[in-house]
Amino acid sequence: MAGHRAAPQHRDPRDVPVETVFAALADPVRLEIVRQLWGSEDWARACGSFDVAVGKAGLSHHFAVLRDAGLVEQRDEGARRVNRARRAEVEAAFPGLWQLVNQPH
Repeated sequence: MAGHRAAPQHRDPRDVPVETVFAALADPVRLEIVRQLWGSEDWARACGSFDVAVGKAGLSHHFAVLRDAGLVEQRDEGARRVNRARRAEVEAAFPGLWQLVNQPH
């Protein structure tokens, strides 16, 4: 079917090594995505709504890394892919991580 894309794959944060989480957050673009998403309502942000200096392909890569690290969840709503920070799941797997990530710059 033309225009169809595969549903995003997600990892449970409990199955992710802490090194993978830290590597995902070490990139400034991914850190900024997570910070912006943290301050947003669940499922309110489409992928193209983030204020980061990368193109569509780069943004797709960064979201894939964040999903693989268990930090974000995505779902398709029509033509849009929307996002949520996996706050509770990440906090359960890595207590205190969200607080560290979201400290003022």
